[in-house]
Amino acid sequence: MIIDEHIETKEEIELRHLDTLCTNESELVHPWWYNFKYTVVGIIFGIVFVKAEIISWFRIQEMFQLTSFFMYGVIGTAVVVGALSVYMIKKLKLKSIYGENISIDDKEFNKGQIYGAAIFGIGWAITGACPGPLFAQAGAGFSVIIVTIISAVTGTWVYGKFREKLPH
Repeated sequence: MIIDEHIETKEEIELRHLDTLCTNESELVHPWWYNFKYTVVGIIFGIVFVKAEIISWFRIQEMFQLTSFFMYGVIGTAVVVGALSVYMIKKLKLKSIYGENISIDDKEFNKGQIYGAAIFGIGWAITGACPGPLFAQAGAGFSVIIVTIISAVTGTWVYGKFREKLPH
């Protein structure tokens, strides 16, 4: 096992905490092909998205026009499952399948979350896609979604470039 001898500064740790809720980093080293299982799960996830019509532009427009409960039910179920999962991980002090500790830190609210959510929602309403189903839409043959994928990658890059100047 290779262990990085780099000792992180408090600033490095705080910077990573801005990006994610969970900053666990495994010290295990796996072969290059080890992550293919995640590709398989992603493909299955995409198929479920297509079959459940979660990637449907019309379903998303129904949601934003408040004419259907379908997407609210899907999103609400995901939020409840996620919240229960985080609660159980914290309360039961669960470990990873490799026995490593899982630590989920609390985060403080900041005004940048409001701006980011507004931009995200506007983009979602206009394109009919959030980041989850983008690749499922491309895989389903909706070639126009390539514009949205390029825009999402560009937006992520722009955020990373100007992050220090943005409100957090």
